[in-house]
Amino acid sequence: MIRVAVCGAAGRMGREVVRAVLAEQDLQLVAAVDRELVGADAGTLAACDPCRVMIRADLVQALADTSPEVMVDFTIPSSAMGNIRSAIAAGVSPVVGTTGLSEADFSEIGSLAQAAGVGALVAANFAIGAVLMMRFAAEAVRYMPEAEIIELHHDNKLDSPSGTAIMTARAMAAAREQPARAEPEGAVEKIPGGRGAVYEGIHIHSVRLPGYVAHQEVILGGLGQTLTLRHDSLDRRSFMPGVVLAVRKVRGLTGLAIGLDAVMG
Repeated sequence: MIRVAVCGAAGRMGREVVRAVLAEQDLQLVAAVDRELVGADAGTLAACDPCRVMIRADLVQALADTSPEVMVDFTIPSSAMGNIRSAIAAGVSPVVGTTGLSEADFSEIGSLAQAAGVGALVAANFAIGAVLMMRFAAEAVRYMPEAEIIELHHDNKLDSPSGTAIMTARAMAAAREQPARAEPEGAVEKIPGGRGAVYEGIHIHSVRLPGYVAHQEVILGGLGQTLTLRHDSLDRRSFMPGVVLAVRKVRGLTGLAIGLDAVMG
């Protein structure tokens, strides 16, 4: 049994993680932490049978009391780094789905995990289909170097572009064998930002609207043709197989792995 703590357990993603952990025979939910709904049964909040793991506010104390092996964090960037530091200090491997972490954050997590001899995994997207989309985009850009990314998320998502879009652009830029075409001479943005953000010549456009969950298109253009790769997460349950996979694999790592791809093989 892998002993699991969930941070952000009262949130929408946290409740899905709790439900997923409770459904797996080789995983055991031992702690649920959140600033909201303290004292509530985590199983009941996740629309499962009561599990007698109550929401607690103090992560450090919860880690000390319950001795988890893995901590899953779906919170916000301002909370996530403190949670990660606490987990690694306790010898617990963090699996992090919180987006908006910086390069400096990644560097710190990697150093802390390496020094502690534990594995840590941070992924912008736990949907296996999204990981495959990123792989396919990195392959396609070798032959069609002109590309743009459109990512669409629910209106409560705070960061933009999404972590998935940034990771996709990085992978494509690294794989691209031909330079991106320069903007045409005299190009004008009538409203600043009209062409979106730019990462090494790849434009990224962010949409935030109610009704969406998490969606991304990579559009590649060539002479007389376009190729569109699209992934849609229609329900937050789409992320759970990836979360469960990461929980099972992270204890076999040392240091920081970025992206679910690192444990997919």
